[in-house]
Amino acid sequence: MKDTHQPPLLTALSSASADSPFVRVGDSSLSLDDLRGAAAAVADRIAGARRVAVNANASMETIVAVVGCLTAGVTAVPVPPDSGPAERRHVLSDSGVQLWLGEAPDDVELPVVPIDVSARSSKSYPEPAAESPALIVYTSGTTGAPKGVVLSRSAIAACLDALSEAWEWTAEDTLVHGLPLFHVHGLVLGVLGALRVGSPLTHTVRPKPAAYAEARGSLYFGVPTVWSRVCAEPTAARALGSARLLVSGSAPLPKPVFEKLSGLTGAAPVERYGMSETLITLSTRYDGERRPGWVGTALSTVQTRLCDDRDQPVPHDGESLGQLQVTGPTLFDGYLGLPEKTAESFTEDGWFRTGDIAVADPGGFHRIVGRESVDLIKSGGYRIGAGEVEQALLAHPGVREAAVVGVPDDDLGQRIVAYVVGDSLDGAVVTDFVAGTLSVHKRPREVRVLESLPRNAMGKVQKNLL
Repeated sequence: MKDTHQPPLLTALSSASADSPFVRVGDSSLSLDDLRGAAAAVADRIAGARRVAVNANASMETIVAVVGCLTAGVTAVPVPPDSGPAERRHVLSDSGVQLWLGEAPDDVELPVVPIDVSARSSKSYPEPAAESPALIVYTSGTTGAPKGVVLSRSAIAACLDALSEAWEWTAEDTLVHGLPLFHVHGLVLGVLGALRVGSPLTHTVRPKPAAYAEARGSLYFGVPTVWSRVCAEPTAARALGSARLLVSGSAPLPKPVFEKLSGLTGAAPVERYGMSETLITLSTRYDGERRPGWVGTALSTVQTRLCDDRDQPVPHDGESLGQLQVTGPTLFDGYLGLPEKTAESFTEDGWFRTGDIAVADPGGFHRIVGRESVDLIKSGGYRIGAGEVEQALLAHPGVREAAVVGVPDDDLGQRIVAYVVGDSLDGAVVTDFVAGTLSVHKRPREVRVLESLPRNAMGKVQKNLL
């Protein structure tokens, strides 16, 4: 008879009993035994459902709900707590969820299952098939209605195992972060990663510098905004000097922040790259080079390549721009209910088109230039990466934030427009500064000073709003 036993996705939950706190969220904590029992109590109530929505606020209830879904083999659909009624209606309708887990907004018409973190069940559940869907994570919807990204249990496991190898992440670590629990970074890496590796988790509810400093972890996750704020509080930053590893992702880490964080903590941060559709594919390694502005090499289970508009190879010379394409076991199963859109996202030979523009050096080290749709600027016959210009802008001592876009221009095709945040900035001076560090054709033709840049929950600049 064929052995249908599957190795557990959340390995820590199948380990020996442990009474010490394993997961902390703010003032709430649960041991592995408590988490296992609380998740089983949720599984008892939702078993048999196909998909359920989870009110994915930063709480212990969210973690118990998601683990309960994974225990029961029910696909979880994390819903951002700040989503508006129209976005929420789209996600619930598109995903076809049957239940809502956690506190529900007034406009939710589904049956609601409250989450009681003190409830316990001793019932055990068989491990679901590795290829079964674990999560459906919705994209930000910047190019239309949000799309449901279907992530299998095996893809999540492959990603987390490759990251634990690259970062030397073990059960001896204590992971600390305060990231949202409805994205890959905070939920898959920041919660499921801890439960697979077996490292205790402290979620600070919000990623405030003081909370990070007080947590005394060995491994920290953050987005560039978090690390910028940490650097603005040197006492908190220095308290992280005892950590083994600081990881930055979800958006490019500005070189000035990289350098300041390195100086205050005594160690350079690790940067990595990924998408909801691919999970994490590139990262600098714990034992390798950490180069500001670069996101490292492909993880052990992943292959990457750079291609031009005709899917022809682009040289790895550290300069040539190409579309990043990815293949490997961490890829998603497709966009829910959108087979044509899914097919369009892959090349004829099965590589996923990330839509991101990158360069790679001869050693396979990658630098992400930005999104092809908004960050590849074609001006005066040149192909210019917005990210390179943004990094040059951020090197100006008066510029705190920067975003670069290309706007239609009758003469150039597109002209470079820079949006910057800073004090007493003169556009002409800023333009000359960039022209002094990059090729002249990469200088902004306009510089617009703002009080702040529009960002989403993960700190990414929403260039469509610019």
